[in-house]
Amino acid sequence: MSAFVKSLSEQDQEFHQIKDAAAEFYRANRVPEELEKALGELFFQNPEDVHGYLANYFTRLSSHPFISRLNGKEVYDSKGQLCAEAQLFCIICNQEKRMSSAAISSHFPHNGSLAEWRPKSQERAHHVAAAVQWIVEPLNGLLKGHDPCDQSQVDQQLSDFFAARQQEEKENREKEEILSASEQEVEIPSSPPEKKKEKKNEKKKKGNLEKPFCPAEPPEPVFPGCLAIGSVSLAVAKSGAQVKASPLYKYIRSLKDPEDDQDTFHVPVPLVTLLSCGKMCPGKLNLLEEVILIPNAGQQVKQIITMATRLQKEMMRILSGSSKPGVTAALLSDNGVLPVSFDRPEQALDLITEACNNLQLELGTEIHLAVNCAGPDLMDYTKQKYEIATGAFKSPDELVSMYQSLLSKYTAVVALIDPLRREDAEQWQKLSDAIGQSCVLLSDATHKAQAPPLPGVTGRLLKHTNQMTVSDLIRITSEHPGSVLLAKATNESCQDDSLSDIAVGLGLDYVKLGGLTSGERMTKYNRLLSIEEELSQQGILVPKEQHSLPLFIETEAEAEAEAEEEV
Repeated sequence: MSAFVKSLSEQDQEFHQIKDAAAEFYRANRVPEELEKALGELFFQNPEDVHGYLANYFTRLSSHPFISRLNGKEVYDSKGQLCAEAQLFCIICNQEKRMSSAAISSHFPHNGSLAEWRPKSQERAHHVAAAVQWIVEPLNGLLKGHDPCDQSQVDQQLSDFFAARQQEEKENREKEEILSASEQEVEIPSSPPEKKKEKKNEKKKKGNLEKPFCPAEPPEPVFPGCLAIGSVSLAVAKSGAQVKASPLYKYIRSLKDPEDDQDTFHVPVPLVTLLSCGKMCPGKLNLLEEVILIPNAGQQVKQIITMATRLQKEMMRILSGSSKPGVTAALLSDNGVLPVSFDRPEQALDLITEACNNLQLELGTEIHLAVNCAGPDLMDYTKQKYEIATGAFKSPDELVSMYQSLLSKYTAVVALIDPLRREDAEQWQKLSDAIGQSCVLLSDATHKAQAPPLPGVTGRLLKHTNQMTVSDLIRITSEHPGSVLLAKATNESCQDDSLSDIAVGLGLDYVKLGGLTSGERMTKYNRLLSIEEELSQQGILVPKEQHSLPLFIETEAEAEAEAEEEV
């Protein structure tokens, strides 16, 4: 301390020390240099909003945002059912801001039996409550302080947390089973030798007459609370895009390939569900869960929506004026499709053919069709056959023959989705061999992502649901380029349009968004339309080239042709 300072009063000495500390603080944080630089630029820029310019200048120098907390809420989806929403908050410029929210779809089917609605509703409430609790704590503490732009690190933390909880639950379940078995262990009397011999002979005779029936694979266990993982992951991705001041689709592209300097994008072709003849629809037919319009690539989203709407309206007009028995009034369901009352699959395909002819749409050239058969839901395990219509049963081999006959008559059908159970692997191969290159087989791999591929399957549908993270989506679509459909799942928030951004960012060729009604679907169609317009205005939209058959897969001939063109 200098002699001058010592000569000051105690109060002045304290003030002098504060000034010295402040000066050191400003020097350490380079405040004088940045102020001088900011004021210099301000003078030469001469902005209309002086203080706004300074605010923007110093915002660029602020610390990187970090996650301050998560909040979980129970909200209602578009069908009035509970779902879990994750809200993410960050500290930005010393203030906490709500960055994003996300509520992904659940595993609960939307077409379950009405007789089971009460237990299903209770189960859903349990899963949603567990998810909200996970988000509030412990995920809140796990991710606090993390960089919202470090998606891979956050998703790894989420996946590790889920794996640990899953392993803990598995060990507890095994302990309970061992304890239960030891308590109930009793000696089961063996059958008399004569009975054993009779049973053996019965099995032998039955085996000579027909092939053994493969029982259903055990369903993938769904862990209560798993919805929190996917919801938080998506909320982090949306927050990261905001921090980077980037549209979500561009941010997803940068996450998929950080070194990709390609500026151009293409918009996936939306697959539009036209009608349904599934188990929950009127009429006897169960087989056609969805008949889906596949527009030719290269068309704008607006053109596709207009064409699908016209086609749907024409089918409604035909049905409304029909005097055929069994035809009900043509009304769109809340899924945006026509729930038609038919007894045979040919009736539905004939209806679309007639509507296309009336509108002068070339079915099989200008547009094609895909059929979601929902085969696994049709198996009657007591009869060990598929119930394709009320009272009409077919064995796996008979169903393969029926598909073969149907496809030979309706050549515009170029894709079958889940035509059989996973257990009927032999029939999948038979069907693939029978249809050749005229049609492809697709499988919903949402809950069987780790399962071995089915014989003959060339593409898969994938939903963002449960514990699937954004990094999982990126990994799976990278491992299966060009053959992954990001399917529209039910039970989503009405206002969440991120599915469209994800599909564009992942570079998918197709995206399945469902029918053309209801808020949660049209929000996604409108978002896809907005992205297309935005890319076009920026001059970075590359129209997708026409796809030759078979769709959803690049054949060896196409790959060789592309290689020759490059040479």
